[in-house]
This record gives sequence, C-alpha cells and structure tokens, in this order.
Amino acid sequence: MSNDAEQKILAVDVGGSHVKLLLSGGDHEVRRFDSGPDLGPKEMVRRILALAGDWPYGAVSVGFPAPVRGGRVVAEPMNLGPGWIGFDFPKAFGKPTKVINDAAMQALGSYEGGKMLFLGLGTGLGTAFVVDGVVQPMELGHLPFRKATFEDYVGERGLERLGKKKWREAVAETVGRLTAALEPDYVVLGGGNTKKLGDLPANARLGANGNAFVGGFRLWDPAAKVSPAAETIDAR
Repeated sequence: MSNDAEQKILAVDVGGSHVKLLLSGGDHEVRRFDSGPDLGPKEMVRRILALAGDWPYGAVSVGFPAPVRGGRVVAEPMNLGPGWIGFDFPKAFGKPTKVINDAAMQALGSYEGGKMLFLGLGTGLGTAFVVDGVVQPMELGHLPFRKATFEDYVGERGLERLGKKKWREAVAETVGRLTAALEPDYVVLGGGNTKKLGDLPANARLGANGNAFVGGFRLWDPAAKVSPAAETIDAR
C-alpha cells in the first residue's frame, strides 16, 4: 500500500436507517446501504468492505449509535440487530480502527469552540456535549420527557406519531430543557430529520451533512487525544 493510501481514512457513519461511508481526501462521494433491525456486525463489516473495495485507506473510523467504551460497543443499539457488544472492529476490518458513539463523532466534526451541545435528530436522538474541545458522549435521549423519553418524541417514531407540527414543538421543548440544564454556548442540530425543521429554536444552528465524516477524519489527527476509559476526545 502506498504512503498516500496509508494516510487516507475510511469514515463510517452507522445509523438506524443507513450506513454511510466516505474516504478522506475530498475527491469522493458518500456511499451507503440500508441498515435496520436485522443488521448485525459481521454483515455490516462485510458490506462495508465490499462497498469500499476500490478505495485505498489505512485506517477506519466508526460512529456507532450506542454507548462505546475503550473502542468497544457496551450496549446493544436500539435500532439494529444483536451481537454488537464487545465486537472486535479492528480485527474485522483488518486495519487500525477507532469506534466512538455516532453523536460524539458528529459533534467532533461540528465543533467551533466554546461549550457546545449536539443533538442528532435521526432514527433516535443522539447527544454529545463539548467543553473546551473535549467531547463527552451522552445518552440524554433516554431521559424521561413528557409521558416517555426525549427520543420517543423527537426521534423518527415521534415524528411519525406526532406529525411535523407537533414534532417541531417537541424538538423546540427538548432544546429548551437541555439548554437550561447544561447551559451550552450554542446548540448544533444534526441528523437526517433536520431538513424537516422550520424555524430553529433559540441559540441553535444546523450542522452540515458531512460533519460526521469530518469528525471521523479528525479522530486520527495527532491533536485529537482519546481517553479509552471515558471515551473522551480532546480536539484542541
């Protein structure tokens, strides 16, 4: 493998509806395939390797929709098949691989300084908090909200149940409550359902579609230090 290939990174953004891939370097398009409740880890890696077979890369970043500690998934995802806990991604890919929570990866790519709250509006609700360049994955989506949880209202199932108008109201209330609790300087809203938002809640901005991949590339930046115990990423 050439030195150029060894320096390229394959970033993988795993969601409840799709798995998306992008190669660093700026001259490639996003590739994707459907995920869902039947997708397990071996099948996902097989499909990624097949889809990226003509791309030269030396390392892999995976943003995964579940808690991750020390590069290993520690709880089964809500919207995928079983078998993820403890799965050895580096062995499966056969290359150096870093695995973090998907919201943390998007947050790392969205960060512009200060204290930032990231909310990913997709199949579920991904959450992460960044303070002075240090990214902390969070599981705020499963906290109680109204008659269920935040994720039940602002995730895909909430959108389908409530309709767009009431879903937007739930998003605004979610941003308001979490902002009051965490006091961020700003809130970044990412994920596939941001396109269904109308006016943005106060102090919120939209994240770019490619920020998850930016975060995946940044993971391999020598300035981005990862603490395996706490899954803390220092991007300063």
